[in-house]
Parts: sequence; structure tokens; C-alpha cells
Amino acid sequence: MSQYIDGKRREALGTARDLVRDPSNGEVVAEISLAGAEDVDAAVAAARAAFPAWSGATPGERSAVLQRLAGLLEAEAEDLAQTESRQAGKPIRLAREFDVPGTVDNAAFFAGAARTLEGQATAEYSPDHTSSIRREAVGVVGSIAPWNYPLQMAGWKVLPAVAAGNTIVLKPSELTPLTTLRLAELATQAGMPDGVLNVVTGTGADCGAPLLRHPQVDMVSFTGSTKVGRTVLEAAATSAKRVHLELGGKAPFVVFDDADLDAAVQGAVAASLINTGQDCTAATRAIVHRSLHDAFVAGVADLFAAVRLGPTADPATDLGPVISTAHRDRIAAVVERSRAYAKVVVGGTVPGGELARGSYYAPTLVTGADPQSEVVRDEIFGPVLVVLPFDTDDEAITLANDTPYGLAASAWTRDLYRGLRATREIRAGCVWVNDHIPIISEMPHGGMKESGFGKDMSTYSFEDYTVVKHVMFDLTGVAAKPWHRTVFTPPEH
Repeated sequence: MSQYIDGKRREALGTARDLVRDPSNGEVVAEISLAGAEDVDAAVAAARAAFPAWSGATPGERSAVLQRLAGLLEAEAEDLAQTESRQAGKPIRLAREFDVPGTVDNAAFFAGAARTLEGQATAEYSPDHTSSIRREAVGVVGSIAPWNYPLQMAGWKVLPAVAAGNTIVLKPSELTPLTTLRLAELATQAGMPDGVLNVVTGTGADCGAPLLRHPQVDMVSFTGSTKVGRTVLEAAATSAKRVHLELGGKAPFVVFDDADLDAAVQGAVAASLINTGQDCTAATRAIVHRSLHDAFVAGVADLFAAVRLGPTADPATDLGPVISTAHRDRIAAVVERSRAYAKVVVGGTVPGGELARGSYYAPTLVTGADPQSEVVRDEIFGPVLVVLPFDTDDEAITLANDTPYGLAASAWTRDLYRGLRATREIRAGCVWVNDHIPIISEMPHGGMKESGFGKDMSTYSFEDYTVVKHVMFDLTGVAAKPWHRTVFTPPEH
């Protein structure tokens, strides 16, 4: 049962089917039916029918459901981690210690945040009227989530939307739908009314496109590539829908000459290899002062070579496969082309032996590339780190900003003023100092430039999932208002 519509699991109405495979070995994890336009219609109808009651529920009532959901997610954490590991090719350690706990914490956070929706204070801004602000749910939200963090991204889409009183139709990637479907079941067990959260599993063309263009969908939210994000914008424009986009990244990792070299080396390895580099915020461009460049490269190369690739079920495994052999081949092709103009210091290979059954790719370090080259500018979305040298602070900031993306960045320095300058001048939605990757539910996540707009997590996300309504009350009780004379002169009585 690969769809979740109006509080129930069901199969798609059409006959199309697909297989969910474990990227680490190619084994079949599940067979799923693929949704089409008719399934999207049913899910949107369920969400539309559920909207009046859910948006009219008190913040406390919505909060209680999300609090119970957090508890159910925590109780089922190991099963969720195992499923996430198999469908997405994640090392079990990452799924247990990052993906699932992060989703539990998000659910607990939005259980509290549901009770904090606020408007401007009621007051008199004209002598004859009292004004107040209502913050109301947008309506039915159509969301599309990616395959790299299936459970977490489902949480990022669902939780702020429903906490604010919206109903939602979520399309996970057809490659990794299993934990999203389970999230929807647990939401129902937690007391979420039928139709508030619906999941349609299908391809972008047959399921995603009808969802984006559906006339009864009030808002669309998409996480994925910038290229597809442009298509989402075009689709939403046909009916003037509100849009939330979290798109690609090419995060700079700036190491100044006073940085703690060991910390920077270890930070770069962790930040570039998390989720096998399939992370929009992953460090991809290490911009390192020339005086530290060679030592930084040597340190990262040593750690890359020591990273343990292996079965994802083994807690000792550091690095899993990428999502598919097709994606691995795209990564490998970029690295192979870079050999003509840059140096591949370590990696750049497809492992053999037992790992050849999966879509593994070795951690890869590239130096000597021109800042305008493909390996530096394009989002590779794999375990590839490129190192660029710089000589002055101005040059470092310029290189950091020399990208169409603006999702995340980091600066490594012991100098308070350098750190403050970097956070001020680097154009990215998040800038870390002496770290790279940590996220917390209380703080927003989102980009600028071609990395999109809008925020996930934190109460800032409510800005995207609510509309502000001005309510004005007349205080005079008189029929003929003084301002009427600017429009007409009433006859004499």
C-alpha cells in the first residue's frame, strides 16, 4: 500500500509499479504502486475537506497531536532507522544518530511552536478604529521532498505546515517513500484527523506535476535541485500559488591563516562526506589560505583514505553508497573530466569487491582547479571536495561568494573580527564559524540566490505557512463616516 490518503493506506488507482532498492547492494526493499493525477485529485480533495476543522482547531489541540507524534516516532526510532538505512543507503550510525533523532526533535519543537503563533498587538492606529492581526493557515499545501533525507525532509515539510493549521499532500521521492508513509500512519495514530496529512508516491511527471498545478492547492513547497525548482516556480505561476523553495548549494569552507588546522581538516572531512556528500549544505569548496593549503590537503587526503566504506548495516561503516548507480556515474564523470585541468589527490574511483554490488564512490579530493571550472561551480552532490588557495581576506570572501548558490558556508578563524566579517559578507542562509553542518530545530534553515527562499524549521517557517490578515473594527457607530465625503455627498435629510 504505497499511498496514504484520507487516513488510510491504499494502492494507486493506476497500474504503474516500481521497486525500492537498497543502494548498498541492489536488493529489493519493497515494491510500490505509483500515483498519478487521479490519486493526486483524491489526496487534494481529502486535504481540502479536512482543512476547515484542522485550521479551526485550537493551537493547544494541534500541539497535543504533534506531541504524541514525537513520542510515537521516538518509540519506533530503531525500526525507522533500519528502514531509512536500507531505502536510502545510509550507514546505520547516521540514521540512528542524526536522521531519526532530528525528526523526533523537530516534532517535539513544533508541538510547542504550534502554541506561539502571534500577531501584532490590537490597538488603535486611527482615531475611529481598532485594528488587530490574525495569522491564518494558507490552506492546502502541496509538498515535494527529496531522496537524500527522506524522513527528515518529510518532517521539515509536514510539521510547520500542520502546526500552523494547514493540511498537506506530500510527494516523497519514489526512490525512498517508506519512512514517509510510516510517518503519516504514526500521525494518524497520534490523533491527526483523516485528510490532514496525505502522501502520494509517484514520479515527478505523473504525480509531482499534477500536484504543483492542482487548482485546489494553495501553496507549493519543494526541496531539490535548482533546475527543477525553476520548473516548480513556472508551474506555481499558472495559478499564483505561494512558493517555498530549498534548492541546491555549493557551500564554501573558508580556512583563514590563523585557523586551527586540525579542527579545519577534521571539520572538512565530516562536512564534505556527511550522507556521502548528498547534502545541499555539505562543504564542497574548501577555500584555504595559501600558507595552510598544502598541509590542509595532506591532512584531508590522509583522513579520506582512512574512511571506512562498507555495508550500511554495519555500525563501523563511515560512508555508504550514493543513491543509485546512475547518480554515481554522473559524479564519476565530473571527476574524470576534471583530470584534464586539475589534480585528483585521492579517490576518484569506484570500489570493487563486495562494494561493487552497490553504488559506492570513494571520497575524492581535487586541487588545482580553476574557480570557473565545472568541478568548482556545479553541484556534484557526492563525496567530492575541491580545494582552492587564496592570499588575502578580500579574495577569500570573493571566492566564497563566486557561486550562484547561497545556502550555507563556514569560516574557520581564531580572529573574532574575521569571523564577524565572514558572517556579514558571505551571502548564504547559514554561516557557521569554526564548524560546518550542525542544525537545530529552533533556528531556521534556508537559502538565498539560486538556493531558493523560505525557511524550514524554527518559528520563522510560520512566515511561509501562514497569511497575515488585518481586521479593523469601527468605533464610532455612526452611519455617515467623515471619510465618505471624499467619494460622495449624501443628500440632505
